[in-house]
Amino acid sequence: MSAKQQTSGLAMIELILFVLLVATAVVVARLRDLFAAVMLTGIFSLVSAGLFTLMDAVDVAFTEAAVGAGISTILMLGTLSLTARREEQQPVRLLPFLVVILVGGALIAGTVDMPAYGALEAPIHQHPMYNEFITGTEQKVHLPNVVTAVLASYRGYDTFGETTVVFAAAIGVFLVLGGRRKKSAKIDGGTP
Repeated sequence: MSAKQQTSGLAMIELILFVLLVATAVVVARLRDLFAAVMLTGIFSLVSAGLFTLMDAVDVAFTEAAVGAGISTILMLGTLSLTARREEQQPVRLLPFLVVILVGGALIAGTVDMPAYGALEAPIHQHPMYNEFITGTEQKVHLPNVVTAVLASYRGYDTFGETTVVFAAAIGVFLVLGGRRKKSAKIDGGTP
């Protein structure tokens, strides 16, 4: 198989996954059954992880699979066990829908003149540090994987900050869920 055929095959798979993402998002937005919505958001994250893998962003794909499809789904299921299974019908509001359409249109318009995905003439590949990261990582950081070296060394404080934010969010969710259980136990007259 030639490189051109392989590239067009990958582009077709990426397009199929993107269409699946859009279809899943539309179905989730229209569902009233919260359990089904939670399950579909997990599937959305899993398809996103597959798309990131095809784009050679394996670290982002791993994070999306672990946090988006894994932990988030578990936390939402835990929250769902404390709430009703179905969402009450809400009145349709046009202003939020209009804002989403306008922002989406602006994002699409902003990407029209961008270079093609993976193009060598993209600004990211023209920066002087690009060659420094690719060629000098193994000598300076002593790690053969460039992505790991960038995340662990060059962006170490940033990665630590992101980890701290995720940890704080998880602790917050557990505190909220635990507080709600104690409150409902006091109302029912039972023990927490």
